Amino acid sequence: MTERKRLEGNGLWESSRMMLPEHKVAINIKSKEEGRKERPILDSQEVELIECMLAESLNEHKMITIMLYDEYDDVKLNGIVTSLHTHRREIKLAIGPGDWQWIKIDEIVSAR
Repeated sequence: MTERKRLEGNGLWESSRMMLPEHKVAINIKSKEEGRKERPILDSQEVELIECMLAESLNEHKMITIMLYDEYDDVKLNGIVTSLHTHRREIKLAIGPGDWQWIKIDEIVSAR
């Protein structure tokens, strides 16, 4: 095989065996960073709407859908707020029979 063919197409340069481990790590980090999202800044109306929806779910045992901030993917949860800790700014969301999760209110970006 000539040197030119090694460098083209599926040659050695495109082979993962020829890539240094530190280059693989750098490529993976860069790829992950490109998919990262910034935390949205909520205006006061959206914060008030979220708080009202949480209180309504707690008081009326009403099912709500909340979206949580995540750097890479939106996290969507459906459930009923069963407890609210104002001091810790957390809610307890019942997401199924015997299944619940504590969620920091500051992580919620929307509630419907």
